[in-house]
Amino acid sequence: MTASRFRYLVPINAVAGEDGGGGPNGSVSSSATATPPTDNEDDLGVGYRLPPPEIKDIVDAPPLPALSFSPHRDKILFLKRRALPPLAELARPEEKLAGIRIDGKCNTRSRMSFYTGIGIHQLLPDGTLGPEKELHGYPDGAKINFVTWSQDGRHLAFSIRVDDEENSSSKLRVWVADVETGKARPLFQSPDIYLNAVFDNFVWVNNSTLLVSTIPLSRGDPPKKPLVPSGPKIQSNEQKNIIQVRTFQDLLKDEYDEDLFDYYATTQLVLVSLDGGVKEIGPPAVYTSLDPSPDGKYTLISSIHRPYSFIVPCGRFPKKVDLWTTDGKFVRELCDLPLAEDIPIAFNSVRKGMRSINWRADKPSTLYWVETQDGGDAKVEVSPRDIVYTQPAEPLEGELPAILHQLDLRYGGISWCEDSLALVYESWYKTRRTRTWVISPGSKDTSPRILFDRSSEDVYSDPGSPMLRRTPAGTYVIAKIKKEHDGSTYILLNGNGATPEGNIPFLDLFDLNTGSKERIWQSDKEKYYEAVVALMSDQKEGDLCLDQLKILTSKESKTENTQYYILSWPDKQACQITNFPHPYPQLETLQKEMIRYQRKDGVQLTATLYLPPAYDPSKDGPLPCLVWSYPGEFKSKDAAGQVRGSPNEFAGIGPTSALLWLARRHGLPLPIVCLYSLLMFAILSGPTIPIIGEGDEEANDRYVEQLVASAEAAVEEVIRRGVAHPKKIAVGGHSYGAFMTANLLAHAPHLFCCGIARSGAYNRTLTPFGFQNEERTLWEAQTTYVEMSPFMSANKIKKPILLIHGEEDNNSGTLTMQSDRFFNALKGHGALCRLVILPYESHGYVTRESIMHVLWETDRWLQNHCVSNTSDIKADLDPSKDDLSKGTTDSKGKAVAASGGGGPEASDFECEGLHSMPRSLLW
Repeated sequence: MTASRFRYLVPINAVAGEDGGGGPNGSVSSSATATPPTDNEDDLGVGYRLPPPEIKDIVDAPPLPALSFSPHRDKILFLKRRALPPLAELARPEEKLAGIRIDGKCNTRSRMSFYTGIGIHQLLPDGTLGPEKELHGYPDGAKINFVTWSQDGRHLAFSIRVDDEENSSSKLRVWVADVETGKARPLFQSPDIYLNAVFDNFVWVNNSTLLVSTIPLSRGDPPKKPLVPSGPKIQSNEQKNIIQVRTFQDLLKDEYDEDLFDYYATTQLVLVSLDGGVKEIGPPAVYTSLDPSPDGKYTLISSIHRPYSFIVPCGRFPKKVDLWTTDGKFVRELCDLPLAEDIPIAFNSVRKGMRSINWRADKPSTLYWVETQDGGDAKVEVSPRDIVYTQPAEPLEGELPAILHQLDLRYGGISWCEDSLALVYESWYKTRRTRTWVISPGSKDTSPRILFDRSSEDVYSDPGSPMLRRTPAGTYVIAKIKKEHDGSTYILLNGNGATPEGNIPFLDLFDLNTGSKERIWQSDKEKYYEAVVALMSDQKEGDLCLDQLKILTSKESKTENTQYYILSWPDKQACQITNFPHPYPQLETLQKEMIRYQRKDGVQLTATLYLPPAYDPSKDGPLPCLVWSYPGEFKSKDAAGQVRGSPNEFAGIGPTSALLWLARRHGLPLPIVCLYSLLMFAILSGPTIPIIGEGDEEANDRYVEQLVASAEAAVEEVIRRGVAHPKKIAVGGHSYGAFMTANLLAHAPHLFCCGIARSGAYNRTLTPFGFQNEERTLWEAQTTYVEMSPFMSANKIKKPILLIHGEEDNNSGTLTMQSDRFFNALKGHGALCRLVILPYESHGYVTRESIMHVLWETDRWLQNHCVSNTSDIKADLDPSKDDLSKGTTDSKGKAVAASGGGGPEASDFECEGLHSMPRSLLW
């Protein structure tokens, strides 16, 4: 199911931005018992704090449910979610092993989100929803994960965990539920069988049987760490191998870690039926994935094994792929790949040997896979570069794998349809080239042909992606469409519809033979943003009739949140199936505009400008402005200047979004309407910061120059529009956006009054084997690494900068040490700076205490260094009453440094009675 526009299909989790860390600064306590958040402004270094109520209320609003449709599209699950988790959940012990984090109490990945309940709705024939039926029978307070439908849609399987009295999470049990009655029960009759969800968890092999990864019943207590090591920790490269790896984190450190990893990751596979029958399959091993064949006769089982590595994560450990029958008989070994420490760092480099081993979606039990011909090294020139092979699950004696297709770029996947049609994708990052091939898998006489050959950066030329239909076996294949009285067969192309005016999603009827297309649906472009989510008329086998087509669409506007509709042909009647409330009604009338402007080198830039409800720049004057962005790399100026996104999309506001400051009011009396401009923020969200390297030029060799030029253009535009005060523009970003922020304060201090940098990497010599989209090493591009590192320019940063970082950041490259050392460098040069380390948080922040405190810190920083340059405003209002050139004091008698300007001009405040008001009321 295409889910790119299905905003509520999956749980909202923190996501990584750049490249990750762990190492506290020591200035914030990491006690597992969090100090209750407080609004007290005293003692800035102690306890968690709360942001202003208008921000806190939006973050605390109950989240909307996720949705899941049944295989027959006749029922919808509403998966209930809670608000932000407490810090105590993150404070539970976790093991950091082989690049993953494991909750030993649960024997699963740590920091998992979960559902709190499941509601079942019938999708009625008229397209409306029936009343909700609540799933019941499981314990109160249960945490629900891994919800999956059986292939016939009659049952659900999911995991349950319940906190015990010690407030530590229990191990997971598998439950099943009857969809018609809503009654849930444990799958296993024995209370001693628990789910092992460190890697894969369970899969339906047919409508009544599941293959489950369980904790071996014979497993004892975890290994104990020796008090005295048996010897030193030694790594050796006496064979002089060239091994270059990125800055991975949470790796194995010694033999004890290896034993601990085996302890938690080892799984016993169990075949269990809904009637209670249980059968162990194969020996215990570190199984990583379970993939039943479409006909349910076989299962592809992947596992990893020793020797392990101390320099790469578990995804590069030796990997074995076996084929078993569903009832547990070993058929054959497909491959046993060695440890892959030596994958080159160049983009498009891959592992040697068989990879991407999968089942053909259109066949009962046919395998296909890819093998590289360049040794996995993208720098090696060879043709073909990849070969796609196919073979039956049980080939005849002597039957060799058949070559399905050969590629000169890097393999990117296959969309299957039938023996006469499949689409094969390939791409190459260095040139941004992407190609789509049409092949006939069942006919050697039909030559492959290129369907699309374009630049992946050129969004205006994107023809869309083929829509997939669900098969009775639960796989997804290309949907073929037929028209009445027309012998041709078509496919549906679902596209974003990027245009200079913004995205206008579409659905095209495409003839693969002639290349002709007919637009059968397009989003309203005047007010709404609509997008196709999935086919809803694919219950029957065979080609789909256009006149009976049904699709699921999403619809939203600048002020109306996303709702879902069933759109039915031939009259294209739309029936709304959801009615989610507005998540933040206080911002229902916010103003949003997609703006375009130009960089001095001619590159077209775009941004989304948000303004508060009822704000009028001609009456209210310029506002404090927060610019929040994230740079991107391009090979073409034309592609960099293309518009991405839609002016009609709903403004989704996450827990740490810059858009929260659209709700901010700075505490001045509301009746003073002529001070309205001090009660609000303008937000410039996502101004494009293209770093362009055309031809053989490397983009990052001119990173600082292009970064500053892009920022200058954005700032000039908001000032020209009269919405931003030139002395009150702040800049911020997360991850690579934090890196951007620090560089802008170092190299363009004239543009911004302060900065907010979250979870960034500031010293590129600490990521010597590449970072973000830089694939050269430090030794190949030493000047670039040094010039791009704001750490090396710490002596130039004179504007206030707030650094925030998770203490347990595990994102590649953004170690917590990056912020710690950058802060010390800034402090060593007398910069106005502040470092906030968030205990237990990773690259993205998830707990309520941490998020509220981040918002409080950010708001305080903006008030003090963006909005409240009160000395400047006082001087503009009445320069005869205060000699600000000598400095002044705050309410506690502390010195406030004099500043050279930054407040609105006096003319901004010319209204009756203003100057006669008490100064205490104004300031």
